[in-house]
Amino acid sequence: MLRLRPILNAGRLQRGYASAAGPHALVLLEHRAGVIESGSLSALTAAQQLGGQVTGLVVGAPDEVKGVVEKAKKLKGLNTVLHSASEQYAHTIPEVVSPLLEKLLSDSSPYTHVVSAHSSAAKSILPRVAARLDLPAVSDITSLEHDGSATTFTRPIYAGNAIATVRAPESVRVKFFTVRSTAFKASAADEGAQAEDKAVEPVEVANPPTRHVRTDLTKSDRPDLGSASRVVSGGRALKNAETFKSTLEPLADVLGAAIGASRAAVDAGYADNSLQVGQTGKVVAPELYMAIGISGAIQHLAGMKDSKMIVAINKDPEAPIFQVADVGLVADLYEAVPELVEKLKQQA
Repeated sequence: MLRLRPILNAGRLQRGYASAAGPHALVLLEHRAGVIESGSLSALTAAQQLGGQVTGLVVGAPDEVKGVVEKAKKLKGLNTVLHSASEQYAHTIPEVVSPLLEKLLSDSSPYTHVVSAHSSAAKSILPRVAARLDLPAVSDITSLEHDGSATTFTRPIYAGNAIATVRAPESVRVKFFTVRSTAFKASAADEGAQAEDKAVEPVEVANPPTRHVRTDLTKSDRPDLGSASRVVSGGRALKNAETFKSTLEPLADVLGAAIGASRAAVDAGYADNSLQVGQTGKVVAPELYMAIGISGAIQHLAGMKDSKMIVAINKDPEAPIFQVADVGLVADLYEAVPELVEKLKQQA
């Protein structure tokens, strides 16, 4: 696999970099309905690998921040939890949240790294703040190493066909990076932990250029696709939305799995966009990934090839999916899947 080694630099290299006390990471802890997102827990694990202090940041509406902070204080590896409550923070709008981060990262700031999950919101917030502070940002990292003088990251490029090694030297005052959640284990709660919490005054934004209109959520009793330990995905070979549903749901039910889809299936209207797995969808790494009627385009492989066990069912023996599959079955999926469901039910 090709490895590239770019070196980051920034325009303002001599601005009060606080390295004497070692690394100090600020982790953006995203949450929904009072629960910290699993991707943020993975970002916390990555931050701990820097070997220094770790501070969490929780922002949100006043009625939800308190409960999230109490949960964050119990997380292993957190030294401090900063929290800022405002009705403006009820929805994570980059133009509204960014000024708060800019305030926290002033020239006298102790933070050397800013970390978050590679989520939709963070992908907008962190690069925005980094650009406004004239500092570099690295996205979607899969590993990191800090040796006291520099931080080295790896991140996939070209749909995962090459790995870039990016080195940010000590002269970069603050390093921003987002974390691929499947590459780091989610940090767990520690009953013995009790991080200190500090309130931060919100930075109110008058007449923000962007406003939240509505949130449309896809409700499901199934496991969340991004964190499920088992995933059953279908491709364009499933013909239509009805066939997609009737073929995959019985298999997902018996396995207790989440349902995913290839981009071709989503574009054809078989499945909702929230189920898309791949370079332009979700990146998953479950214990079991079943690819049903998926040819294995490179964009799809980029989103699931790190799965622990890949099982492919396709009638084309030359399908690229078989090159990454641990178990492959060349068969008509309309015969193989129902038979597999029956056998699994008998063993249940």
